[in-house]
Amino acid sequence: MPVEVTWWGHATCTIEDSGVRVLTDPLFARRFAHLRRRRGALPGPEAAVADVVLVSHLHSDHLHLPSLARLPPGSHLIVPAGAMRSVPGLRMLRRARQLRITEVAAGDEVRAGAVRVRAVPALHDGRRLPVGLHRSPALGYVVEGEARTYFAGDTGLFDGMAEAVGPVDVALLPVGGWGPFLGQSHLDAGRAAQALVRLAPCSAVPVHYGTYWPIGMDGIRPHEFHAPGDEFVRQAALLAPDVKVHRLDHGERVRPEAAR
Repeated sequence: MPVEVTWWGHATCTIEDSGVRVLTDPLFARRFAHLRRRRGALPGPEAAVADVVLVSHLHSDHLHLPSLARLPPGSHLIVPAGAMRSVPGLRMLRRARQLRITEVAAGDEVRAGAVRVRAVPALHDGRRLPVGLHRSPALGYVVEGEARTYFAGDTGLFDGMAEAVGPVDVALLPVGGWGPFLGQSHLDAGRAAQALVRLAPCSAVPVHYGTYWPIGMDGIRPHEFHAPGDEFVRQAALLAPDVKVHRLDHGERVRPEAAR
């Protein structure tokens, strides 16, 4: 069966490959901190069902404890090295939900049924903000089964990116954030298109945009909320025309093209 990707909003996706369901950075909240979900219905219980759950880094929009509490008992959670020490709530969740938690660093591999999950580097602040220590790296992951699917988490462009990530068929790339000045440790639409040039996947799906927005900012910069997905499609067509880009709506799924 070909790989299938569902985008639930923000950086939360389900990757289905070889009969294995992989969930990325689950965020199932109407509101958290200064942000409110402005587009897409809140995912239903089926979104939390997965054979393995990947957490890319410790920021609260990627490691969200109330959302992890929705995982079925016994779920397998893969997190960056040091996460258990930096986020004590993980230990409480492990006990309450009988979670299996595996800490990994870049280069580590974990088998999950018929797929292999490989942790890869990311250029991003991996701390538990606002006051966390630099104990945990930010990571991306490559899920390899019938296809090789790269989930970037949060990252900027970095030297040796293609070599560190390796060959991939499908790339799930962040293309937005909370405003116009994301900094070099994030991908915006243009830098995400440049990442396609380096990685040369067959297909790409833009994520991490158009879901959450600062409360009270709806009428001030609405174009920055809506535009990154379409801008990524435009930039990718210019820089990487051989890559098929799938811009999904919230809750939409696709079977992206893969090389094998």
